[in-house]
Amino acid sequence: MEEASSPLSQPKKRGRPKGSKKVAAEDREISSPKMRDRVTAAGNKKAAVVDDKYNNWKFVVPILYDWLANHNLVWPSLSCRWGPLLEQSKNKSRQRLYLSEQTDGSVPNTLVIATCDVVKPKVAAAEHISQFNEETRSPFVKKYKTIIHPGEVNRIRELPQNKNIVATHTDCPEVLIWDIEAQPNRHALLGAAVSHADLVLTGHADNAEFALSMCPTEPYVLSGGKDKLVVLWSIHDHISTLVGESNTTNSSGSIVKTSDNASIGPRGIFEGHTDTVEDVQFCPTSTQEFCSVGDDSCLILWDARVGTNPITKVEKAHNADVHCVDWSPHDANYILTGSADHSVCMFDRRNLVSDGVGSPVHKFEEHKAPVLCVQWCPDKPSVFGSSAEDGCVNIWDYEQVGQKIERGTRSANYAQGLFFKHCGHRDKVVDFHWNAYDPWTVVSVSDDVECSSGGGTLQIWRMSDLIYRPRDEVLSELEAFKAHVASCGPRASS
Repeated sequence: MEEASSPLSQPKKRGRPKGSKKVAAEDREISSPKMRDRVTAAGNKKAAVVDDKYNNWKFVVPILYDWLANHNLVWPSLSCRWGPLLEQSKNKSRQRLYLSEQTDGSVPNTLVIATCDVVKPKVAAAEHISQFNEETRSPFVKKYKTIIHPGEVNRIRELPQNKNIVATHTDCPEVLIWDIEAQPNRHALLGAAVSHADLVLTGHADNAEFALSMCPTEPYVLSGGKDKLVVLWSIHDHISTLVGESNTTNSSGSIVKTSDNASIGPRGIFEGHTDTVEDVQFCPTSTQEFCSVGDDSCLILWDARVGTNPITKVEKAHNADVHCVDWSPHDANYILTGSADHSVCMFDRRNLVSDGVGSPVHKFEEHKAPVLCVQWCPDKPSVFGSSAEDGCVNIWDYEQVGQKIERGTRSANYAQGLFFKHCGHRDKVVDFHWNAYDPWTVVSVSDDVECSSGGGTLQIWRMSDLIYRPRDEVLSELEAFKAHVASCGPRASS
């Protein structure tokens, strides 16, 4: 991704381009009638393919899913995250959900705090979960609070040590920290003043739009940006006294007004990338070890205890920009990366490089477009997910790589390690998040700007446990069910 002279003028490479649907339509105008006809025909063909894929998926929803909720978004969201568990009942649990509204400027951009009712496993009736209207909102998702955000919300990350604290990235150099409960609920009306972040983290010299991570063990924040830097902060001394502090520090060219906010500088600035840093991730067991990926196709490992230079730099981790990274919470040796080359790589940090370039344990290839998000499953160590611009969330199990798995006559069509594809989105899936409180439940969000409906789609889904449970256990249960069905049939008269 090429750099521009102004830190705020460069368009983002992911998500909805700046400007309204009207602008997007004007950009597609073709002066020649013949060319217009060709463009229309190509668009109709693509739409027909998307419709077929979607309809085929919806037909098998009652078979493949234990539960699914579809929530139409007027405006797309580039990020979605599960928040804390609020309450539980016999058939459902209530939980926080974080998302955003990326608008065209007619109304403000917002950070949305919602409540989500998550139906518990084996409660929803199979015949009901596919009976939804994709153009309506789900009764399971309700807005709790709206924060008027100073710019588009590109990333949301929650602080594990304090359930009320989240961080956001927008089109500016700063990281914004929000106390969700302390922030007032706002109405997103044209001309409304932006909400003031409770804490502003400074240190980047250029826009930091996507790369953002919160440490699992301590209140540390990590960020990467167009300045090719990775920046580390500690907010340990600030999270209990966020509201009410003030500081007049203001970063040059920033869209964030910090006159009413606390502002703190970095604990460390780390140099090693030669292009935009796209994602960062802490080692799950350390506040000082972390990794980063970027448009230089590199994966870099860092250790703040020994300085600001890379510990290990993996050149050519992929053959294109690397968009995302995740560090296994189960085994700190394993790191996932996702790339514009459509692939996901799993690296072992004990053996990262061979002949001077990246040497992954395995390369997972099934996506048909750039990969935007990867994340390990919190429930099973060998399982992880990936989402991409092809509109799919793929679920993988690296323990199945190399195994011969019977899938009938279509077995040759499946990539090694792939055992589930969620195809419920019509356009690029920009983010997804496993639910730590309800294993195997996932929230995913797509930016549907290129679809006729526009806006976005949020889906909360849980695959059937018959898909991921041990084979012998599943077969035993099915045999018992078969016997039960047979016993319920008509009996011969004596």
